[in-house]
Amino acid sequence: MSDICRNTHPVHGTGLGLRRAFIGPFADLDHTPIDFMEVAPENWIDVGGKFGRRFREITETMPMVCHGLSLDLGGTAPLDEAFLHKVRHFLDTYNIRCYSEHLSYCADEGHLYDLMPIPFTGDAVKYVAERILRVQDIIGRRMAIENVSYYAAPGQEMEEIDFINAVLQEADCDLLLDVNNIYVNSINHRYDAVGFLRALPGERIAYAHIAGHYVEAEDLRVDTHGANVIDPVWDLLDKAYDYFGVFPTLLERDFNIPPLNELLAEAGHITRIQQRYLVQTDEAVRQ
Repeated sequence: MSDICRNTHPVHGTGLGLRRAFIGPFADLDHTPIDFMEVAPENWIDVGGKFGRRFREITETMPMVCHGLSLDLGGTAPLDEAFLHKVRHFLDTYNIRCYSEHLSYCADEGHLYDLMPIPFTGDAVKYVAERILRVQDIIGRRMAIENVSYYAAPGQEMEEIDFINAVLQEADCDLLLDVNNIYVNSINHRYDAVGFLRALPGERIAYAHIAGHYVEAEDLRVDTHGANVIDPVWDLLDKAYDYFGVFPTLLERDFNIPPLNELLAEAGHITRIQQRYLVQTDEAVRQ
């Protein structure tokens, strides 16, 4: 494993999402470029039997983070506190290093199976921040919120960047930086991706996601996690390391999933970019 990102971040290096289909192949590998793995707690809480035992074995050898799917931070229904107590038990049981969720809502008298945009308003900042504070109180630790892709901004009173920064400040939580979402939103909503990136509070970055997307039209990108990462998104990650320093970064792939060796090869590109910056930092220190 690479010796990178060993600072205040909860994990270090290069990450990949853990899927049940990968459990066997990972056990057969003599070496992997992966330094940490990510799971959705909804997919693993209360899982027993063979997969439960295999999952525990992996958590005993590989640092793990959790990225939730259903918390509905921006929704109108009360937080599912019973579920959050299960999350806390899960985090404690498996020594999960970080819990993150999407800065969105995903339910309306039932799960919508999509991430819907929270209105960028001052009232929404206070509402969502109060819910994040309650989550952190229940799980007994800081959480990270992810900047999400969106395709409409109903009721917008603030810029996206100002909304995100205000929520982070008001809730005093961490950031799960999704690099692809910045790129996708910059095309769809016509703003400068690098300027947006530089306006984020780098000291709050817990870790990052990078992924592929679908080109629907010249001025429309759809965040799918179903394709390889493209060069402009890799370039944006490069700029993020240049500006904030190296932080742990995870390759997301949710469908059209290639064989594990191909995923590991793509994840290795994260490691190579990170190593380049670490070499430059070491050289600067020696000078």
